[in-house]
Amino acid sequence: MTESLFPGVFSRRARGVELSPIAAAGARAARLAAEGRSIVVLTSGEPDFDTPQAIKDAAALALAQGQTKYTPTAGTAALRRAVADGYRQRHGLPTEAAHVIISNGGKQVIYLALAATLDEGDEVIVPTPYWPTFLDSVRVNGGTPVLAPTAEADGFKLTPQGLRQALTPRTKWLILNSPGNPSGAVYSEAELAALAAVLREHPSVLVLWDEMYEQIWFDEPPAHLLRVAPDLAGRTLAVNGVSKAYAMTGWRIGWGVGPAALIGVLEAVQSQVSSGPSSLGQAAALVALQGVADDFVENARLAYARRARLIVDGLGAVPGLRVAAPRGSFFAWIGVAGLIGQVRPDGGVIADDGDVVDWLLEAEGVAVVRGAAYGLSPYLRLSFAASDAKLAEAVTRIGRAVAALRPAALEAAA
Repeated sequence: MTESLFPGVFSRRARGVELSPIAAAGARAARLAAEGRSIVVLTSGEPDFDTPQAIKDAAALALAQGQTKYTPTAGTAALRRAVADGYRQRHGLPTEAAHVIISNGGKQVIYLALAATLDEGDEVIVPTPYWPTFLDSVRVNGGTPVLAPTAEADGFKLTPQGLRQALTPRTKWLILNSPGNPSGAVYSEAELAALAAVLREHPSVLVLWDEMYEQIWFDEPPAHLLRVAPDLAGRTLAVNGVSKAYAMTGWRIGWGVGPAALIGVLEAVQSQVSSGPSSLGQAAALVALQGVADDFVENARLAYARRARLIVDGLGAVPGLRVAAPRGSFFAWIGVAGLIGQVRPDGGVIADDGDVVDWLLEAEGVAVVRGAAYGLSPYLRLSFAASDAKLAEAVTRIGRAVAALRPAALEAAA
């Protein structure tokens, strides 16, 4: 089959979207591993644990019972009620099934929300560092992402001043992510209250509250925006799912919780995109939310906390690296400014975080993702959703790779 296409076949929106840099980094690591290299892959935001057996059994039972037909576009009534019940119980929010849509993962909820609300030129505020999907989902739906830089001194969290500077008459959405990907940052109640005060000055701005890592925290349970500012419920869409907490990434079940009018529009859009989500996936998610895997969730959280300490302690001792201690999620956000300008054994100069990532992979077979992919350099993101042994090996290898670099001044003197 011919590979050529006539000029102009792809839309402007599609031309502005790239393959996920996380997927690209993982694919490169996979190619090297297929060539026989020993690669420690720490690129993916995917739990290394298996889905709990009770959840898999629920899916098997649903299959045996013939639950293999189309589901309602917005999700099964039972799962929508279970999600709503969880929001009432955990956060005291007056949530009903009509406030819930079930989709093929949280990523689809985000896409649907932007598709349903953005017109050309509408702006979406995205704090940096950001999850790359936020930017490309805005662009592919005709919106304009407005980056709101955060600072290490503020824990990589948006401040009221930063929010005010990013707001314009064209602002349609603010995206907030807590616990954060890639930074592991968690907003406190006071920080959310301060942002809410600014938002009250701009009543037409919608809020997309990405809480996908809600159950992976290390110090104290994350504050919830709508618990802090319940008056924002009429314009907030919360996005969550079973992927991270229950190790169910492949089941593709996520949800959005928001005003019934917004959920109704998302349902209409979803009816033309994918129809209802998987019947078996929803049956499994329902059992997960009914508590059969609560022990698993807690044990996994404690494991991630232990692994976070392993990475912070191990890489924090490597000269030239600066590790921001994560408060949640399973990512470490690592500053590499101390390595910029150093020289590789082959004479190549480390010019940016992309060069650091390339060197770690080439020299020691450790695959991570460059910070530029998340809108902030010079940093890199490392996923510690991996075994303790694999992480310990990665720390050793990264230490060796960094030790092999030489300051430019020493190279010039030589």
